[in-house]
Amino acid sequence: MKRARMNLFGLLRFCFFLILCFEGRQCDDESLEAKMRLDPDISQFYSLIEGCQICNFTLMYEPLTVFAPINAAFQKLVGVPEDPDSLAQYHLTNIPKRIEQLGVSYTSINTRLPGGPPIWITISPGLYHDAVYINNARLLPKQSNIIGTKSQNRGSPFTQILHKIDEVLVPTRSSATSRAQVFNPNAWEFLENYESLIQGTHRVRNFRQKVQQYKRESIFRTEGGHTFFIPVDEGFANNRAGLIDDYIIDGHVIPREVLFTTPTKKDSPFPTLANSDNVIRVIISFTQEQRDKTIINYVKSHTLFGDGKHPQGVVLAEIVKANIPVKNGVIHLIHKPLMIVDSTIKELLQENMDYICNVGNVQRMENIWDETPKMISRFSRPNAYYPYDPRIRFDDQYKEKDGGILNNFLNELNDLGPEGHSFLRTIERSQDVTLFAPCNSALDNEIVRSIKRDKQKYLEVLQMHVVVDNRLYVDTVIKENQHKVYQVPTLIKGKNLYFNVVTIGNNRTMTVEGGGVNATVIQPDLAAKNGIIHIIDRVLGVPYSTILEKVSTDPMLRKSYELGQAQQFNAQLNATNKKFTYFIPSNKAWQTARVMMPSAIKKLFMEDFSYHAFTTLQRHLVISDDVFTMERIKQLTKAKELNQTNRANLHEPLPISLPTLRGSLEIFVEERKDNSLQRNFGSAYVIHWEELRIPVFRPNVECTNGIIHVIDMPFLKKGDIVVSSSSLNTASLIGAALAVLFARLLAE
Repeated sequence: MKRARMNLFGLLRFCFFLILCFEGRQCDDESLEAKMRLDPDISQFYSLIEGCQICNFTLMYEPLTVFAPINAAFQKLVGVPEDPDSLAQYHLTNIPKRIEQLGVSYTSINTRLPGGPPIWITISPGLYHDAVYINNARLLPKQSNIIGTKSQNRGSPFTQILHKIDEVLVPTRSSATSRAQVFNPNAWEFLENYESLIQGTHRVRNFRQKVQQYKRESIFRTEGGHTFFIPVDEGFANNRAGLIDDYIIDGHVIPREVLFTTPTKKDSPFPTLANSDNVIRVIISFTQEQRDKTIINYVKSHTLFGDGKHPQGVVLAEIVKANIPVKNGVIHLIHKPLMIVDSTIKELLQENMDYICNVGNVQRMENIWDETPKMISRFSRPNAYYPYDPRIRFDDQYKEKDGGILNNFLNELNDLGPEGHSFLRTIERSQDVTLFAPCNSALDNEIVRSIKRDKQKYLEVLQMHVVVDNRLYVDTVIKENQHKVYQVPTLIKGKNLYFNVVTIGNNRTMTVEGGGVNATVIQPDLAAKNGIIHIIDRVLGVPYSTILEKVSTDPMLRKSYELGQAQQFNAQLNATNKKFTYFIPSNKAWQTARVMMPSAIKKLFMEDFSYHAFTTLQRHLVISDDVFTMERIKQLTKAKELNQTNRANLHEPLPISLPTLRGSLEIFVEERKDNSLQRNFGSAYVIHWEELRIPVFRPNVECTNGIIHVIDMPFLKKGDIVVSSSSLNTASLIGAALAVLFARLLAE
């Protein structure tokens, strides 16, 4: 009995021990190490931690923050880590920080890796909540703030925090086999020891030598957080090294901004160290393209003010190795130096550049900044900027099929034979060319392909994209466009380009119109030795839209479009079974008419007088089986003269009759060879109607269902709009009924 009692006591003691062990296990499962071990999303990272003795010791005995890459992040990691222990330690810091504590009072945290290399924190304001980036890795907020506690035998418990990230953090340090061991280099130490730090074939000896030659080492040693762009040796062809000076070196550094590629807002300008005086001003921005599922990053320098050695304009370079963290910021290796303009326009076309047209950011169209970045003193700006939001999908219309953006434009010219070669020689010989180059995707269009069958017509289309003897920088267009619609002649006689700047909020976008086609400049001011290139998203001179689409989107024609909404006049302009010739007054035309006939024009735009608006516009719209260009109207006038007798005593040609919706339009067209109109804009055509002489501002604007002539005065005379109060309602009702009936018939 006594032995049985002792066995029972032993069994109870064993059970109590098991309970204590179980409870201890449960307590141990509250540790961060246990939570990491049981989390399948970070199993690859945990295997790194398991094999790292220092990491295990840290997890056991110290407070810390762990930035754990998810398994998918390791699939994107290029190459196998040479030192997995160092890779693991670079993800650990000795300060526990929740998400809301990151980046509040500092922009970097030292890691547990020997030498204490920092990881950089970027807070990116978003639409609904701020995004946090660790170097180039995005912190996943819904999978973060995982807290574990650890008890010590003597002392109070301490906290450990885990945040999951979408990219593996790779430290910048020498390999184990390197002769010179560098553990936490600044940007200059990186340049000095690039052989042991760069994994791959890239070398940066040429740029380092230029930095030493101009004694600019100090800017790469400066403490703080900065962004450095270092061109690799492969980009120093064509004697580019001889063109680099201290200004260009300074133009490769953005002070007080640690800019990793993913969180940085694309096409947002950042001042460089080259802005330290009033000699030149250079800004830098990031851009990117999406090629299938791969995102290619680029950087562009924009010399706003230059001199003889540093020309104005944009130079783009591909980032061949991005996001190299260093002690005082981040380094991006680029394929050629910034700011150096050493290629002609033809050479730029031959480069088969792989950027610009399919840039993947919402700011693609915002190619002009509302306010130029202010001058800064060296290292004086805080590290604060707004990010590119990666949730916004890329626009498929800007995705290239072959990667190149301009090479098809060059190929099209070569395919035109001797005429195309002559065109290229014109570009080569001119010293101040402005080329509006369509992307390859714009040239790969069914309408464009149909025009290619007529080589002469297609040559004229391509020549419309060139302006000689005039470098049309964006700043020039903005200045000239302040008080009038700025226009310039092209290589085609009588074909001008018209510019407009649209402001939406703080963003301004430049558009160019040629031959009735509005194109957006998606990359302005590409610099060449003999001019500049603007990349556009459409081929000029090739109609894409109906007259209604053109009128509704052209800001110069807004007043006529608003007037045409009365009685559904505009609805017929979308029909494709007829050909229209629309003599459409510009906004300025209505302003001029308001001065001459204030009461009549005021009534015309009133809702109660919509019938008169309808009948007035009917006079401006010719419907026929063919269109009437200015040249054709002149020819018809000439033919009528030849068929008439006894014309010797008449000084003016006989008008021709064009069928409109309201009777016929009796006009003839005069083309003035001199500058008798005394203006530097508009065409040389003048329409004679009744006793009026009406200049044609933009002739022959082609659309898919007709043609538009933008005129400087409506076909309207005093006395045309006289309405008694008794007949007002009746006229309006009749007009409304006729308008609806006519629109339905035309649509059928």
